[in-house]
Amino acid sequence: MGTWRRLLLFGGLSFRGGGAATVPPRGCRTLGCGRQLLGAENEALKQRRTQVMSRGLPKQKPIEGVREVIVVASGKGGVGKSTTAVNLALALAANDSSKAVGLLDVDVYGPSIPKMMNLRGNPELSPNNLMRPLLNYGIACMSMGFLVEETAPLVWRGLMVMSAIEKLLRQVDWGQLDYLVVDMPPGTGDVQLSVSQNIPISGAVIVSTPQDIALMDAHKGAEMFRKVNVPVLGLVQNMSVFQCPKCKHKTHIFGADGARKLAQTLDLDVLGDVPLHLSIREASDMGQPVVFSQPGSDEAKAYLHIASEVVRRLKSSPE
Repeated sequence: MGTWRRLLLFGGLSFRGGGAATVPPRGCRTLGCGRQLLGAENEALKQRRTQVMSRGLPKQKPIEGVREVIVVASGKGGVGKSTTAVNLALALAANDSSKAVGLLDVDVYGPSIPKMMNLRGNPELSPNNLMRPLLNYGIACMSMGFLVEETAPLVWRGLMVMSAIEKLLRQVDWGQLDYLVVDMPPGTGDVQLSVSQNIPISGAVIVSTPQDIALMDAHKGAEMFRKVNVPVLGLVQNMSVFQCPKCKHKTHIFGADGARKLAQTLDLDVLGDVPLHLSIREASDMGQPVVFSQPGSDEAKAYLHIASEVVRRLKSSPE
């Protein structure tokens, strides 16, 4: 409420008839009376805001058949979030073959899951008119990339994006899943809020490189999840170090231990470090993620370790 409106409503100044100002009663000219009026105004505003927010926020409803939802997010694009999400899903399944794992790509404008998981085609519909996920490497996958042409840009406004997110959340037949890994778009906008407010999320994994510019946005991403009461399981420090394949010299191209310093600031843990390695990029581009195609490599072991840390924190978190 602006200063002029406060004066009009609570400061005793009002306009009547032809616009002449009336003088407030003598007892209301004191500073104490003004404070009382402003206090009453602030309390009324708080109550009104609470009422509006309670009506506007959707009630969280679990995704049918899904036990745990893990979102993988980053404040900035280009830090390896989708690569982490894909390999985390595969690592969760590799660490415990009894667990059913799904992968949901809600990065509507830049879906990466179809290429990384080597999947093409349109989802079939169940008898209940729900989309059936596409399956590869034992992981059930759903993405906007299955519903549009690979090279077609999505020039959509917010309402269309929110409608698409709603369909991806509510109109997919996942069967029974122990873990659903959600690849979020970068940033802290409408999609992140919509997902966080519509479904119960077991925990968020924040991905960042050690670079200061990426860490600034990773900090914002972690704080956003805290504001919407989503537990942050920890940070993944991606592209942490590059080792020359010939001389074995290690270089911290994006800086050293930046995510660890941020984790200390946020009172969080680093779930693991993933090196900057050619095999991770090549495997992702070929649609054969490193956890699947090179399970014995150090790079795959980094993701397997991260997955075990995620599960450990899920088990220790309160219901």
